[in-house]
Amino acid sequence: MEYLYVAVWVVLYAVLAALGLPIAARLFRHVPGRGPGFALPISLLVVTLVAHWVGQLSFGFGTAVVAVAVLLLLSALTAFDLDALRERRFVLSSAFDVNRRAIADTTVVFLVAFAFLIAIRAADPAVHAGGGEKFLDYGLLKTLLRAEALPPEDFWFAGEVVQYYYGGHLLTVVLAMLTDTPARFAYNLSLAGFYAMLVTATFDLAGSVAASRGGARRPAGLLSAFFVGLASNLVTGARVTLAVLPESLQRPLAGVVAAETTQYSTDDLLASIDSFSYWTASRVIDGTINEFPLFAWLNGDLHGHMMGMPFLLLGAALAFAYFRTPDDERTLRRTLLFVALPALGGLQIVLDTWSFPSLFGVAALALVFAPARPETLLPRAVASRLRTDETDSLVSAQARRLVVAVAVVAVVGVFAAVLGAPFLLAGASSREIALLGPANRAGLGALLLVHGAFVVGFAAYLLSRLVEGDTWLLAASVVGVVVVAVMQGMAAVALILPLLVFGWVALAFDRDVGYETVLVVAGAGLVLLVEFVYVNEQAGPLRMNTVFKTYMQVWVLWATALGPALTLLLARPLPTRIRRGVSATDGGTETDADGSGETNTALTRISESTTASARTVALGLTLCLVVSTSFYAPLALSNHFEGGGEPTLDATQFAETYHPEEAKAIAWLDEKPGRPTLLSAPGTYQYPDAESGSYPYPPGRYNWNANPASTLTGIPTVAGWGHEIGYRGFDTYIQRVEQVDAAFANDAALVDVVREYDVQYIWVGPAERERYGETSVGDVSGVSVAYQTETVTIYEVNHDELPGSDGS
Repeated sequence: MEYLYVAVWVVLYAVLAALGLPIAARLFRHVPGRGPGFALPISLLVVTLVAHWVGQLSFGFGTAVVAVAVLLLLSALTAFDLDALRERRFVLSSAFDVNRRAIADTTVVFLVAFAFLIAIRAADPAVHAGGGEKFLDYGLLKTLLRAEALPPEDFWFAGEVVQYYYGGHLLTVVLAMLTDTPARFAYNLSLAGFYAMLVTATFDLAGSVAASRGGARRPAGLLSAFFVGLASNLVTGARVTLAVLPESLQRPLAGVVAAETTQYSTDDLLASIDSFSYWTASRVIDGTINEFPLFAWLNGDLHGHMMGMPFLLLGAALAFAYFRTPDDERTLRRTLLFVALPALGGLQIVLDTWSFPSLFGVAALALVFAPARPETLLPRAVASRLRTDETDSLVSAQARRLVVAVAVVAVVGVFAAVLGAPFLLAGASSREIALLGPANRAGLGALLLVHGAFVVGFAAYLLSRLVEGDTWLLAASVVGVVVVAVMQGMAAVALILPLLVFGWVALAFDRDVGYETVLVVAGAGLVLLVEFVYVNEQAGPLRMNTVFKTYMQVWVLWATALGPALTLLLARPLPTRIRRGVSATDGGTETDADGSGETNTALTRISESTTASARTVALGLTLCLVVSTSFYAPLALSNHFEGGGEPTLDATQFAETYHPEEAKAIAWLDEKPGRPTLLSAPGTYQYPDAESGSYPYPPGRYNWNANPASTLTGIPTVAGWGHEIGYRGFDTYIQRVEQVDAAFANDAALVDVVREYDVQYIWVGPAERERYGETSVGDVSGVSVAYQTETVTIYEVNHDELPGSDGS
C-alpha cells in the first residue's frame, strides 16, 4: 500500500504545478515556452516561504493550509483578468498564455525523472547513519513534525533551536502534512521530487535558451537534462580508457594522472572495473568533495546542497527572463528583480545558504549583458546621470554597467535577507572567509577530471564564435596569463580563466552568443573563487565543505549551459562573418571577369564543404562528451540495484531488520507526543588534549549507535552528534558532552543534568554501555524503567521524586 503515496504525491505535484503555471506565464512571458518547467518550484517557493513566516508564530497542519491558500490567491490574481474579477466575472487574463507543447514536454520529463528516482530509492531507501548525512536529514524532518513553532528545537542539542539551513526539510514536511504521509515515506518521495524538479528545470531552461537563439528546443533540453541527471565527471571514463590502452601505455599514463590528482594512486586508476565503487568518483581533488547530481541522489542524502539546486535554476531562469525582457517593459523587469528574486533569495537562505550569493551573482551578470540597460531600473533622474553615450569606450561602458548592476543587485540581496530574517536572526551560525594557500589549490589533472567535459565543450563553442581578427590579441594575452599561472601553480587560472575571459568578451562584443554564455561565465567565476578563498568552519578540514557545496552549483549551471552550447555549435559551427565571407563578398555578388559567376560558385562549394566539415567535428565532439561522461551511470546503477533488497520506500525499515530490539524502543519513544527531552550518549569522537584511554570515546559518528533514538524520533537529546561543533563552537559542545558523561557516571551529576535540561527519558543502549559500562541510572530516586527490550532500557524521570526535590 505504500506505493499509493507515490500516486498521491504525483497528484499533489501536478496540482501545485498547475497553480504555478499562471505565475510562471506572467514572469516568463518573453521566454520561449513561458517557463512550465518552473511552475512547480514557483509554487513550492510561495508555499514554503509563507509557511516559514507563519510558522514563526505557529506551525502545524494549519500553517500548510494557510500557505496553500496564499498560493491559490496569488495564482488566481495572475491567471484571471482583474477588471473582470471586479465585475464578478471569471475571465482568463490575456497575459496567461501557456505553451501546451512545452507543458507536455516538461510533464513527461518530470514523470520519467521522478519514476527513475523512485526506483533508485526503492532499492535502497534506508536513512543509514554511515556514508552521508541521512541521520541529520531525517532528524530534521522528525523535529519539524514535532515543532509547535519555527525554528524547530535541535534534536542533537536540547533546548536550543536548529542552527542549520532546514528549508528543504520544511518544504518536505509541508508536503507530508498535506498528504498525511509519515516521515519514513516522505523522505524518499521528497528526494525523488527534488531530483525530478532539477532535471525538469534544466530541460526547460536549456531548451528555452536554445530556442531564443534559433536553436532546437528539445535536443538542447535533453542534452542538458542528461548532463545534470545522468552524467558524471571523467574519473570513470579515464579508468575505462586506461583499461583498453596497450599495457605499455597504461602505467605511465596512470602515473601522470595520479600525480596530478593526489586522491588516486596509479594502482587505483589501473584497478579492474570489478572493483568499481560509486563513491570514489566523488573524491578527486585532494582534501575536497566533488559530488555531481547522480552521485548525490544515488547516495540518498536529503541535503540542502541538493534541494537548493532546482531553486538555483529558478533564479537563473528569472535572470534569463530579465535578460529577454525589452527595455521599455520596466514594470516586468522590476517585478522580476525586486519582487520575484528577493522572495526566492529569502527562501534560499534557509533552503541552501551556500547558493544564496550565486543567485545574485547570476542576476548581476544578466543585468550587465542584457540588451536593457540596468540604470533604467532606477528613478529617471538617477538613470539619466548614469546613461552611457556613443562617446564612451566599450571598457568604460562595461565598467559602468557592472557597477550599476552590482549596486542594484546588492539592494535586491538586502530585500532577500529581510525575507530570510527569521532564519538569519535565530538559526544561522557565523562563519568567516579565509584565503587559500598555494599548496592547497587543485592540480591541473584533478581539475580536468572534474570539469574537463564542460571545459572542452565550452572552449569549442566560444572559439567557434571568436575566430576573428580582432580577438587574436586577446587570445595571445590569455595564453600569456595561462603560462604564468601554470608556472605559479595556479592550475585553475590556466584552465578556467580563458572561459571567463572569452565568454565575457563574446557577450560584451555582441558575438553570436547568448544567455548560455552568461551561465558559463558564472560557473567559471565560482570555480576560480574557491581556488583563492574559502569559508573557514568546522565542517571538514580547510576548504572541503566550500568546494563540496560550490561545485554542485557549478555542475548545475554548466550542465544547463552545455546543452544549448552544443546544439548551437552543431547548427552554426562557424562564426557568421567567416561563413558569409567565404561564400561571397557584398551579399554574394562577386563574379568572374567574364561574368560567368564560376568563382562565386566555387567559393560557395568551399563554404559548404567547410561548414559540413565543421559540423562533423562538432557532432564528433558532442558524442565524445556524452560517451565520456556516461560510463559511471551503468556501473553505479548496476551495483546499486544488484545490492538492493526487497523494494520499499520505507526509510526506517532497515532498523527493524538489523536492529530489531532498538527499533522497538525507538517506536515506543516515537509515540510520545510533544517535545520531551532525552538523555543519551553523545555521538562524538575524542576531543583534543585527551590522553589515549583517559576518556570514553564511543560511539563516534556515522554509525547506528550514534544517537539513533533522537534522530529517528525527533525528540531532542542533551548532546548529540559532533556536528554541533560546527554550529555552536567547540567549547559549547564539549561542555555539554562533559555534562552528559558525568551524568552517566555520577548520581548527583545525573540529577543536576536532568533538572537543568528538563530530561524526561534516559536511553541506555549499546552505545551507552560501551561508553560508560554499567551505570546506576536506575538506582536514582525518581528514575524508573518505562520500557525495556533485550538491548535497550528507557528510563522515565519523575522530577517531583528526584533527590532534593520539594516534598521528597
